[in-house]
Amino acid sequence: MKTSDAKQRLIGAMIDALQRRGLHGSGLTELLAAADAPKGVLYHHFPGGKTELAVAAIEVTIARLCDSMEASMAASGDPGAALMTWINGAQKRLDASHYERGCPLATIALETTADDVAIRAALARGFVAVRERIATGLVNAGYEAASAHASAALLLAAYEGGLLQARVAGTPEPMALVSAALLTYLKLQRPKEPDHE
Repeated sequence: MKTSDAKQRLIGAMIDALQRRGLHGSGLTELLAAADAPKGVLYHHFPGGKTELAVAAIEVTIARLCDSMEASMAASGDPGAALMTWINGAQKRLDASHYERGCPLATIALETTADDVAIRAALARGFVAVRERIATGLVNAGYEAASAHASAALLLAAYEGGLLQARVAGTPEPMALVSAALLTYLKLQRPKEPDHE
């Protein structure tokens, strides 16, 4: 067994556990079994144990979210279309899991306490990174830089909230409502085409 493979399996098992049960609902024995890794391998790669593994899972999730948003923006250049691709992808994954697997970031964020310093710091950095990626896409599409960061915060909050509501309701309706509202918002914020005389 390659150690790098074991490390990736551990991170994957933690992401899956966070999506399904959250940090505190996932036992170490269960994580090790899902990753097919002995306890020694966990502490070799993650000396801080479960907390350090959770931070690594957050970082990988953030990187995937940023890459997904960037790819969607590059494919269309239209923030509305990119956002719909992003939201539809999340909705399909949620539906495929029978509404069992939500966003690992929201799940762990909701259960952290002030004592979870490393986890909260990783989440804070991650949310900033996703907002920056969205804001950059908006600016590149011609939206005003002054409002792009506020819009990015709103878009991310709506995305996370819609996903959370869809998961607990077991229906895509909340995500559909959020999608429609966000498209309307982006149209209202869309930069005006310059007049050509």
